[in-house]
Amino acid sequence: MNTSPSDRLSLTFAALADPTRRVILTRLTEGDATVSELAEPLPISVQGVSKHLRVLERAGLITRTRSAQLRPSQLRAAPLKDAADWLGSYQRFWEAGFERLAERLSND
Repeated sequence: MNTSPSDRLSLTFAALADPTRRVILTRLTEGDATVSELAEPLPISVQGVSKHLRVLERAGLITRTRSAQLRPSQLRAAPLKDAADWLGSYQRFWEAGFERLAERLSND
């Protein structure tokens, strides 16, 4: 799949918009996990987790390998770094706004 950087960023943010997918990604920071392992603490079925994994895989946030009967998922951090870099580009804007607010508050 050949997508532009902005399309990849859209896929990343869309995948991150769901709290269940964020829980799955957090779990994968601890290491690879199967669908069953990821579903265990969640209040949804294995099939529900599989749907979330497909979204994460399409966004490039995870990869899935085959090991005998298992298909463990692994976290891919590069798309998360791209999202963090994009958000970081607004840091000067936020800081300038906070500085203006601090000035106004100190002048009152």
